[in-house]
Amino acid sequence: MKLPPHNYLEERNIPYEARSFPPDTEKGATNVAHALGIAERQAVKTLIFQVVDTGESVLVMLGGDQNAISGNLKKAIGSRNIRMADPDVVKATTGYVIGSIPAFGWQPQGFRSFLEASLVQEPILGTGAGQWGEEIMITPENLIQASSAIVVNLTERDRPVNGS
Repeated sequence: MKLPPHNYLEERNIPYEARSFPPDTEKGATNVAHALGIAERQAVKTLIFQVVDTGESVLVMLGGDQNAISGNLKKAIGSRNIRMADPDVVKATTGYVIGSIPAFGWQPQGFRSFLEASLVQEPILGTGAGQWGEEIMITPENLIQASSAIVVNLTERDRPVNGS
């Protein structure tokens, strides 16, 4: 099944592999990872956060077994006043519902996307293709290219956020 994120990658000659998993798989990165036979860390969570003061939305990508440290996330985004976007804001911002938001293809010019730095060490990552049951397998380098992601440390307290 060809979906808009597949077309986006093909138009840019970015290699990927389309994979499917049973649509009755329970929601969550852990369950997707098990269904695809990959490590939980390789199942990328695509989360939309909002800067409360400005209304700006940003995409944050973490491994399925990872959680962002609040201070690191706030520093990366550049605001102390952030929150997870409500489902209606996510849909209005991305055109997709929570659960299978693609990491690329929907962002307007200037939209900021962040990728957890440790994910670049993985050989392959899986990201939603915009429809539950469909996944895109892609290398970290190609994911960064496709999403224009800024690579930052969101999960380790003892390392700088921006690698400096």
